[in-house]
Amino acid sequence: MDRFQYLILMGICLVITLPLEFLFKARVWRRPRRLWAAVWPVAAVLIVWDLIAVARDHWEFSEKLTTGWEILPGFPVDEVVFFVAIPVCALLTFEAVRNSLEWLAERRGRSAAAAPPATRTEAPR
Repeated sequence: MDRFQYLILMGICLVITLPLEFLFKARVWRRPRRLWAAVWPVAAVLIVWDLIAVARDHWEFSEKLTTGWEILPGFPVDEVVFFVAIPVCALLTFEAVRNSLEWLAERRGRSAAAAPPATRTEAPR
């Protein structure tokens, strides 16, 4: 079970943020080209960074805590999943927050428009 903890955690992150797609109309999964355009550059840079760090022995991946499935020698699939899953979760969260703030601004605008205009009174002298 230890070998799959990382992948399970990435799955949990995606499952937890998935409702944002529907509840807050994040529309991340519904626009796959836009999602791909946002995720692949980040993932590519981080994968290259990791490959350099592993090649220089700055760090390594635990065989005990990763699946053992490797894309390249010493570079686990788990790490690539991380570099895709976390940006997707971040995008879902960002879009949900942005949509919520827009919704609140619209509500405030409507309530301000519906309110009677403020009357100006002079302070007693």
